[in-house]
Amino acid sequence: MNVVLHHTNIRIDFAESSLGQHFSKAAIHAIFWTGDYAVKIFFVISGFLITSSILGRWGELRNTDWKRFYGMRFARIAPCLLGLLAILSVLHLASAPGFTIDPQKTGLSRTLLAALTFHINWLEAHVGYLPGSWDVLWSLSVEETFYFAYPLLCRFVRNRFVLLTIGLGLMAAGPLARAHAFNDIWYDYSYLGGMDAIAIGCVTAIVARSERISRVPRWVLASVGILLVSVAWFRAIAMKLGISYNGLDVTVLAVGAALVILAITRMEASEEGKSWLSGRWTAIVRWYGRNSYEVYLTHMFVVLWGVQLFRWRHISINAAPLWFLGVLVVAGILGAVVARFFSEPMNEWWRKKLGVVKAS
Repeated sequence: MNVVLHHTNIRIDFAESSLGQHFSKAAIHAIFWTGDYAVKIFFVISGFLITSSILGRWGELRNTDWKRFYGMRFARIAPCLLGLLAILSVLHLASAPGFTIDPQKTGLSRTLLAALTFHINWLEAHVGYLPGSWDVLWSLSVEETFYFAYPLLCRFVRNRFVLLTIGLGLMAAGPLARAHAFNDIWYDYSYLGGMDAIAIGCVTAIVARSERISRVPRWVLASVGILLVSVAWFRAIAMKLGISYNGLDVTVLAVGAALVILAITRMEASEEGKSWLSGRWTAIVRWYGRNSYEVYLTHMFVVLWGVQLFRWRHISINAAPLWFLGVLVVAGILGAVVARFFSEPMNEWWRKKLGVVKAS
């Protein structure tokens, strides 16, 4: 949701609306200019969910069936990605506004190669930002590169100390990669600058199974986690503490998110917590979460065409709040439709085709 708001706000400045003028600069930034932080939190969640799935399916990381892992990952990622690339290619060739790659930066074939080999982030760092619907693929580049190596490490690095050392190395490399990035794009999009958050998520899934963590009250985990997330999320605080200049802001954010995840995991184990988490107060967040991959890949269609309609109709900037809400709703619906009628059926079909699940 935050990413959708961020990408809309880049093109329609919420702060210029009559409602936006009643928001402080800190609030505007926290709501509309933190899409990069939202992706980093998603990385933590991704690492947690993938590792939890591995542990639930195979019991131990060393038992990971890497061939089966790759098959399931392909079935989940490939259909939507290939479908998106096909649509974006047609829009580019049709010179559709907002979807056409600048030939002075790079060409369609080079961009497709980068998308299919997961180095869109590297390409953008060298040629500049691509159109929005191509740009979102930077995070997939970081994620899938990590998950290419992860099952092999789990399966073939038998020594837990060595595996832990690699994880800690990634966590330490993250802030170093951000602090020494050669430009602003690489600061946000670099491999190591995102993999530390995924590694923190992976470790969180392992820690969640430890008896020691069960002794820590969940309110302590949640409180400390929310505090750390807030310190990084509100950039003014992070800058005063000096953690924005050395790349530690994302590390603090990721650790905070990990603690909140641990608290939520503990809540899910109790009837009271389970009831609250599955209640109507969290319904919209859960709805977006279930279709997060599809929403993320497709939301720029809603954002770009929504912004074009906003400008073509000369709609008053004071209507921006309603427009933002509309974009959020339509992006969510589009993601849900894609998931229901394309992504999920293709995921199931490919799993059967690849032999990673038994046909019914």
